[in-house]
Amino acid sequence: MNVLLIYPEFPDTFWSFKFALKFIRKKAANPPLGLLTVAAMLPVEWRKKLVDLNVHPLAEGDLKWADLAFLSAMTVQRDSAEQTIDRCRSAGVKIVAGGPLFTIEPHRYENVDHLVLNEAELTLPHFLEDWQRGHPQHLYMTNEFADIRQSPVPAWELVDMSQYATMCVQYSRGCPYNCDFCNVTALFGHRPRIKSASQVIAELEKIYRLGWRGSVFFVDDNLIGDKKHLRYELLPALKEWRKDKAGLTFSTQVSINLADDEELMNQLVETGFTSVFIGIESSNEESLAECNKKQNLRRNLIEDIRRIYRTGLQVQGGFIVGFDHDSPDIFSKLGEFIQNSGIVTAMVGLLQAPQGTRLYEKLRQAGRLIEQMSGDNVDGTTNILPVMDIEVLRNGYKNLMNSLYSPHNYYQRILTFLREYQPPKISIPFNLRFINQYLVAFFQSVIRLGILGQERVHYWKLFFWTLFHKPRSLPIAITLAVYGYHFRKICELRLQAV
Repeated sequence: MNVLLIYPEFPDTFWSFKFALKFIRKKAANPPLGLLTVAAMLPVEWRKKLVDLNVHPLAEGDLKWADLAFLSAMTVQRDSAEQTIDRCRSAGVKIVAGGPLFTIEPHRYENVDHLVLNEAELTLPHFLEDWQRGHPQHLYMTNEFADIRQSPVPAWELVDMSQYATMCVQYSRGCPYNCDFCNVTALFGHRPRIKSASQVIAELEKIYRLGWRGSVFFVDDNLIGDKKHLRYELLPALKEWRKDKAGLTFSTQVSINLADDEELMNQLVETGFTSVFIGIESSNEESLAECNKKQNLRRNLIEDIRRIYRTGLQVQGGFIVGFDHDSPDIFSKLGEFIQNSGIVTAMVGLLQAPQGTRLYEKLRQAGRLIEQMSGDNVDGTTNILPVMDIEVLRNGYKNLMNSLYSPHNYYQRILTFLREYQPPKISIPFNLRFINQYLVAFFQSVIRLGILGQERVHYWKLFFWTLFHKPRSLPIAITLAVYGYHFRKICELRLQAV
């Protein structure tokens, strides 16, 4: 049996980092962890080939070779997924599809031969049993949640690691919070389910053994959802494993209450974590209450963020405009908040209602859903009828994004961040490959940003300020400058039609 594992292409989005990846000569940010996990669950005698359309096109020879195609996608990959389905059907290759896109919208994919939905640890074995018997069904789904301590080590041997900027692992699924607009709990539940420390180490060991020496992203929606096991099991084991591993660093997603736990922040840094993404959503307390973002209420969010900086972690932030309690001044207020916070990577999107969320059901009953959501956080679209006039919302959003990612404001945020940031005093073993990659990126940045770029004055001001005041932070300053180039390109491409 010849099996293609196909990952659809991402459009140019905030998180694609397409324009930044060119500085380090990479094709994609992350490999498809879900498909690699599925690959490890397939019969060992099946021949498997990964085709990540973000790295390589799907060739006619691939389709002629394949007996079966496994397809996994998120909502933002919808267009590429549907094109891939059409190509597979035209070639006579049967399709097995799963992942968030198909789990959330299965009714749209009757043309897919087999839908294996929800968590593959539960539904894929039933499909494989039926396939071996010769009677596979069209739909496999479950309301239960998997014991991820039974998940296999992903099939990393299928990946050309040289094409990616970051590898990824998963420690937990589920989140203890219940934000109205978030479909994480709809897909994975409220109770965080965790892997054992030995599982995570085995996954990292395989990645390392195959030659990876860079950043690893923990894809957990909230790594600190179960602090006890994280603090006393995973992090100690991870710190011990990593101490002689050249070049490995980690990043992840957490909730803002990390700022309340100095011991845990220090432990993360000592383990090798360098940045965290936090869903801050709004500077408006009424909007936070509206969406049930209780963990963000009654806090000094800017001081929380600065506290995290001072431990040696960079904060990336997610923000939303278009809540019912947002008035037209939200754009100026949120822009001021982001500037003052020093959050350089600030993803701001219009409020959307994913299917399966409490927000979706509330707006459906109120007759306020207008179209399917795009899944793109920063394309200026929404699938709801907002309380604010839609033109005021769109224009305010467009102006906010253009302001945030103008060279002056963007580089000012880098400086605000660096003034608070305390680089960790943790030695990372020397790694020649990382040094070479950084030097390539640096020289690319000098040419594209420092010589040819519209931001060249800001680039050199940042360079020399950092060199004289925070020399240990120069690599992160250059990295953030490169990110800014990507974000401005995305604003130009994605917001011109807003």
